[in-house]
Amino acid sequence: MSAVLAEAPVPKTAPVAQEAALVLLGTGVVGGAFLKLLCTPVAKRLHLVGAANSRKQQIEAAQLAARDLRERLKREGAPRDDAALLSALDEHHATLKVIVDATASGDLASRHADWLARGYHVVTANKSLAGGHLSGWRALQAARAAGGRYGDSATVGAGLPVLSTLRRLCDCGDSLLTLEGVFSGSLSYLFNTYDGSRPFSELLGEARKLGYTEPDPRADLSGEDVARKLLILARNAGFALGSDEVIVESLVPESLRDISTETFLARLEELDEPLAALHEAARERGHVLRFLARLNQRGRARVGITEVPLTHPAARLYGTDNQFALTTTRYHTQPLVIQGPGAGPEVTAQALLGDILALG
Repeated sequence: MSAVLAEAPVPKTAPVAQEAALVLLGTGVVGGAFLKLLCTPVAKRLHLVGAANSRKQQIEAAQLAARDLRERLKREGAPRDDAALLSALDEHHATLKVIVDATASGDLASRHADWLARGYHVVTANKSLAGGHLSGWRALQAARAAGGRYGDSATVGAGLPVLSTLRRLCDCGDSLLTLEGVFSGSLSYLFNTYDGSRPFSELLGEARKLGYTEPDPRADLSGEDVARKLLILARNAGFALGSDEVIVESLVPESLRDISTETFLARLEELDEPLAALHEAARERGHVLRFLARLNQRGRARVGITEVPLTHPAARLYGTDNQFALTTTRYHTQPLVIQGPGAGPEVTAQALLGDILALG
C-alpha cells in the first residue's frame, strides 16, 4: 500500500513594508515631537524630503538629517514655497508620498482635499477641515473616495483609538445613538484640579506654563476646539451636522474675547468669580464641574460646562484624561468607554506616525 504524502505548506512571507517620502508642515511642539520619532528604528522606511514652519523651509537632505532641524528652521532656510516642497515629494523614489500637516492652519486644511485628489496621502492633527464647515467635510469625503488616504487619528483624543473604533462599529452595521465625554486634555486637567481652594486663574496660569493649553488659553476655554472634535466624531458616525448646529458655551466672557493675548493674560482674574460661584453651587449638590461634549440621537450637539454627580464617569478622570462614551444600537445597556491621556505632543506625534506606518 502506498502512502500519499501531503505537500508541506509553503510558508507565507510577510509583505514588505513600503518606503514613504514625507513632507512635514509645521515644526511646533507636535511637529518637533514627530521629528524625534523619525529618528527611531520604527521609522527607518520613512524619508523626510521637506520640512517647513510658517515662514521657512528646508529640502536639502543634509540639513533635514540634522538633529536640531526644528531650531535651524527658526534661524535659516529658504522662504516657504509649497510648490518646491511638493516637487521634492514627487521626485523621491518612494511609492508612498505623504504630506504631514502638524499645524492648526485653516488655510492648509482647506488644501487637504486637493492634495488627496492629486494622489498624495495626507496625515494630520489639523481639525480645521473635518471639524469645520459641512461643505469642507463633504469635499474631503469626495476626495478620499477618489484619491489618497487620510490619516486623522491625531485630530481627536491625541491618538486614542476613538475614530478607528467608531468606524469599525459603523462598518459592522452598528449605529451611534449618543456620544458624551471630555474631549479636551487642557480642560480636563483644569476641572480635575479645580476644587475651589485656589483661584481658577492661578490653575490656568500653571496649566499654560506646563504646555497643557495653547499660548492663548482662549483657544481652549472657548470650547471651539472641543466642538470641532465633536463634529468630526458625529460626521464619521453619519450625522450631517453643520458647524453652526453645535451649541458652544464659552468660558471666556464677552469682555475678554476681543483683546490681545497679553491683555487677556493680565486680566485672568476676571474668570475667577463666575467659576467660583458655579463650583460652590455644584458642591452644595454633591456635584463637580466638567467641560462636556454631548450628542443625542436627534443630532443635537452641545459643548459646555456641566454639573455631574460623583458617580458620573467624567467625575473620576485624572490629569489630562479624555473620555469618550459611545452608546450604540449594540452597546446600548452600557456605553463603550474609551479613556486615556488626551493631550501632549508625544502621544499626538505618535498618532501621526502610526497613521503613516499604516499606509504601507
